[in-house]
Amino acid sequence: MFKALGRLFTAVKEGLSKTRQAIGGALHRLIGSGRTIDQAFIDQLEETLLHADIGVAKTDEILTELQRRWKAGEAAKGEDLLAFLKASLRAELATPEGDELRWNPTGPTVVLIVGVNGAGKTTTIAKLAHRLKQQGKSVLIAAGDTYRAAAIEQLSIWAQRIGVELVKSHSGADAAAVAYDALAAAQARKLDVVLIDTAGRLHNKDHLMRELEKIRRVMQKLDPKTPHEVLLVLDATAGQNAVQQAKVFRQSMGVTGLVLTKLDGTAKGGAALTIRRELDLPVRYIGVGEKMDDLQPFDPDAFVEAIFGA
Repeated sequence: MFKALGRLFTAVKEGLSKTRQAIGGALHRLIGSGRTIDQAFIDQLEETLLHADIGVAKTDEILTELQRRWKAGEAAKGEDLLAFLKASLRAELATPEGDELRWNPTGPTVVLIVGVNGAGKTTTIAKLAHRLKQQGKSVLIAAGDTYRAAAIEQLSIWAQRIGVELVKSHSGADAAAVAYDALAAAQARKLDVVLIDTAGRLHNKDHLMRELEKIRRVMQKLDPKTPHEVLLVLDATAGQNAVQQAKVFRQSMGVTGLVLTKLDGTAKGGAALTIRRELDLPVRYIGVGEKMDDLQPFDPDAFVEAIFGA
């Protein structure tokens, strides 16, 4: 177990190197050799946290508490700041969820993957399928983004490489029919997990939401409790745009968890905190690279430790 935790921390730490440079590096330079906390220190800290996309609300909360401690004589040195920051962010990011996914004990666990085009949805499905297979699960992918022939082709290639089953149809086919066929096949073959890709055309929001609702309704003819998870894939570099996208999907689809992608490509890894706070949804996975193993379960401790290193 400890080896697994070590690998998780290493992967997250490497993937969040840009954020660590923006937050951890800046904080260590700011703290220096026992620098005393004063107003200039607090002003520089505010700039550092906002630059890393921690968010105005959380930054204000941190600074208010730090100033209280400083004036009360409870925090005199910069070193005291790290423990306080880590504890504050861990508490904000913690969720009661004990497992990566909520499993269906009586049949295939159906995971509906939603998100706008360009967020990394298709590659996230491939990485999640790979991860689940590595855990010994039998996986079937449904190519439900029937509006993009490229998405169907991409999933076909990934499914073959990973060695998992795929249900697909032609471009323009009924996405709900693809999802229904996939679940029926998984039930017949007693498979563990069904991952269903969906379209992501938010410019035509009403039509998209009707399609997603139809997918849910049609699958429930086979299992009234499906989908067991609705994971929303968000591009962490999109900032407030990602939050607005999430609000649209949550309103219609009952999103149960988030997957934050492209955290390795930004110094603004604090977006995970902003998104978690504004949406009140658990972060289930984070994408910290392009490799198959770079989709990692979100662990608040590993995440916080990774961004506060020197």
